[in-house]
Amino acid sequence: MKDLDTAELARLTGLPASTLRYYEEKGLIVSIGRRGLKRLFDPSVVDRLSLIALGRAAGFSLDEIGGMFAPDGGPRIDRGRLVEKAEDIDRTIGQLTAMRDGLRHAAECRAPSHMECPTFRRLMRVAAKGGLGHSRQKPQSPA
Repeated sequence: MKDLDTAELARLTGLPASTLRYYEEKGLIVSIGRRGLKRLFDPSVVDRLSLIALGRAAGFSLDEIGGMFAPDGGPRIDRGRLVEKAEDIDRTIGQLTAMRDGLRHAAECRAPSHMECPTFRRLMRVAAKGGLGHSRQKPQSPA
């Protein structure tokens, strides 16, 4: 396969050219030259962009993803970090499952008022303690 310019790479990957430029600026991808005013990329950058997309889908930051590449450009993925991320996802799934179940219960609850429902009140207490995925924000002190 021949070298790809930004437009061809955007078409192949579905990423906007602006994202490709941003990834290059962050050092996630590297152009190998120019054809006129157009940046050129080695075709192997498509695989690299696929790895970046996989990392983003798993919830890794771009900085974390950048650390998953060796200086030669090949993948250098820390398996321990993958386990940590999988555990984070498991926690999120648990929190979302509890929220879904609580909402379904609240929608179907026969108590005269949600405030009279022990399950709903328990869900409120868990949420107030930050146990449903969003930690409580501390009030900001006036400056």
